[in-house]
Amino acid sequence: MIENIPTHLIAGPLGAGKTTLLKQLLRQRPGGEKWGILINEFGQIGIDAALLESDAQGVALAEVPGGCLCCVNGLPFQVGLNRLLRKARPTRVFIEASGLGHPFKLQQQLAAPPWQGVLALQPLIMVLDAGQLASGKPLAESHRLALPEAGLLLLNKSADLDAVAKQSIASSLPARQILWCDNADISFDLLPTTMTPTRNEATPLPDVAAPPDMPVLWRTTQDWHCMVQSMDAHHSIGWRVHPNVLFDPEALQSWLASQRWIRAKGVVHTTGGWMAFNALPGETIAWQHSGWNKDNRIELLTAQHPDQAALQNSLRAATSNH
Repeated sequence: MIENIPTHLIAGPLGAGKTTLLKQLLRQRPGGEKWGILINEFGQIGIDAALLESDAQGVALAEVPGGCLCCVNGLPFQVGLNRLLRKARPTRVFIEASGLGHPFKLQQQLAAPPWQGVLALQPLIMVLDAGQLASGKPLAESHRLALPEAGLLLLNKSADLDAVAKQSIASSLPARQILWCDNADISFDLLPTTMTPTRNEATPLPDVAAPPDMPVLWRTTQDWHCMVQSMDAHHSIGWRVHPNVLFDPEALQSWLASQRWIRAKGVVHTTGGWMAFNALPGETIAWQHSGWNKDNRIELLTAQHPDQAALQNSLRAATSNH
């Protein structure tokens, strides 16, 4: 029976550094542990798993795209987590919540049936952008409500803050454990933990019939798969493109600079190899080499409904073989 698996929920605003934290932790995975990672994204394409791909040896990855976990805690979430637990049999689980989610609500759901006794839920980890807090940008209500329930407040991107700024930020936060860091670089040993409960009556895993994974099929390299997602005031548009399509890095950079978005992510096959980017407005887009090579994936999160035809036509122009 699967029971009492230490499970860490990582939450926080868009761009705070949740995926970066997972990358840092993956590099420190104890040799005797097998990790399962469930990633939730607002958009439908599934970029974060691809961003983690190069660090994923010995780690099982699963995705629940298309909303926040607390809103999709029905069939999609049960299928995703159930499949991860049954197939991977992990000794530890990490769940990365969408930056648009409701962490406190999700933490409560994970502590209740059907996961009660199956998961040994650890204290909530909230990743926050210290630079944004210092500039006065307020947290969304869903994140503010979760702060008093967190076991750790990870104040990321804090390298440029002085002691006065840090004190001002700390005084505005609940009295919880705070770690200041940059690039989400912390020791695995500093994660908040609780004692794993002794054997009690574990709730059996829900018997959910999981539909088979259907691979994306391309008739030609010109056959792009586009998906659009809208929820409240946020919209996403993303593409999955044949792996043989090459993007010109400079042209793609110019395309990104010409669009209005609040988050841009991608893993693309470029003329210089496979590259990944994960960007916020006003920041220099940092490109990194990637071990992903299954397909091109690009996704924008926007505040306005995207014009699918116009965006796709202009994005096609950024390929080297258009």
